[in-house]
Amino acid sequence: MLTPGRVYVNSTVRIAVNFQDDDATDVDPSTVTFKAFSPYGTTITYIYGTDAELVRSDAGDYFVDFVPDQSGRWFYRWISTGSGTAIALEGNFVVQATADPTLDQNVYTAYR
Repeated sequence: MLTPGRVYVNSTVRIAVNFQDDDATDVDPSTVTFKAFSPYGTTITYIYGTDAELVRSDAGDYFVDFVPDQSGRWFYRWISTGSGTAIALEGNFVVQATADPTLDQNVYTAYR
């Protein structure tokens, strides 16, 4: 779930997830992976326990403080396995375009 409001290039977006079993009890999956897909096809992957960007804040609760470097619609996917859960949660958010070509790779490319 994202905090409401505008998202700008190079600003931090906290993307959080909560994993639960069938009884609505918070659980820590065996593996947790976060994938972000940029508007122009780049995939960024963070794996819990390997990448510091993916943080466990409590039982079943994980987040990534993500910094998008391009304007446009970003998609993300949380993937978990084991511990009574094997799910994928998806979402998206829009990053506002900026007139400053030094901040946004898409704008910079468009004005080259």
